[in-house]
Amino acid sequence: MPKTPVTPTGTPTTRRALPRRLAAVGALLRSATTAAVLLPNTALAAERETVTTHAGATTAQERDLVDAYWTPARMKLAGAMVPEITPVPEDDNTPDDPRPLPADTLDPGAVWTHGGAVTRSVGRLFFTFSDGYDGSCTATVVAGANRSTVVTSAHCLRGVGAPAAADTWNHNLYFVPGYRNGTKPLGGFSIRTMATSSRWDSAPSGTGSDGVAVAGHDAAVLVANRSAEGRRVADVTGSQRIAFTPPVEGEFVHSFGYPKDRLNNPDGKYTGSRLIHCAGPSRPGPKAPLLWGEPCDMSHGASGGPHFTGFDPATGTGTLVGVTTTSEELAGGPAGTSYATRLGDGARRLYDWAQTRAV
Repeated sequence: MPKTPVTPTGTPTTRRALPRRLAAVGALLRSATTAAVLLPNTALAAERETVTTHAGATTAQERDLVDAYWTPARMKLAGAMVPEITPVPEDDNTPDDPRPLPADTLDPGAVWTHGGAVTRSVGRLFFTFSDGYDGSCTATVVAGANRSTVVTSAHCLRGVGAPAAADTWNHNLYFVPGYRNGTKPLGGFSIRTMATSSRWDSAPSGTGSDGVAVAGHDAAVLVANRSAEGRRVADVTGSQRIAFTPPVEGEFVHSFGYPKDRLNNPDGKYTGSRLIHCAGPSRPGPKAPLLWGEPCDMSHGASGGPHFTGFDPATGTGTLVGVTTTSEELAGGPAGTSYATRLGDGARRLYDWAQTRAV
């Protein structure tokens, strides 16, 4: 997870500013001590959890600027530590396979080639940090009264800190459902407004976002603007079910995301070009028991991606019960495990708030 934000420095031209930006992309590869994990559970429990909101692109001019900003090349390089010298990744042309994946098939990480609703309702979420560099996460359209609700991780929207601080929130937020090789097959949707738990507003007892995340508060919601044609996002993409139920150990869970570790590491596996799938039985993190994970080799960029129960590979539909937060380095457990913040009462509060926002 990202560290508490520091004073913005503008667009950096040296490597000095890069470590902060890499941390803010989402800490699927960072470690934490057991002490850091245990600290926030007591400190945060004393505070009443509420909803913290932030405006995005609210005018037609702002929406047009965001849409124009996210060109194919810029989307392909979102998350590169030094985009000025990073080669634009080649397209991933892994052939599609129309045959449904057999139910309960273990998958530690592979391109999803089986189509279905998940290829429309899940997409890549782009944003710009306060230092002027771009990043990306993953997000999912969920069923709701306003047909405009998108769910992701809180650390994809902001760092822990005062919500009014200039460098707390990311900007230029843009959701591209069904993203594939730099294209917008279903168009792109700027974000009108967003919300995180108030637990991200400060760092009690010096706790950073690692601690707030392992305490189970890394869920967030977005309300998307309508498309250029005036359609709500769920009317374009369809939506996935959502639930706020307690996890069950050993339950088979499917997760999806757009990891992009190879942009910064030539030995990495993924470039963010295609939707990646993992599946397996879910277990709590030994060092972070409020986070639940499955075998998965996804890394940076998969943050915010959906964890589904009751997923039907034939239709690509399931019930969203969590969003990717971290890896085993923070939560413990076997190597190659992706852990989710499970959706509970705090996430339900965020979801209910989003339903009151018409677009």
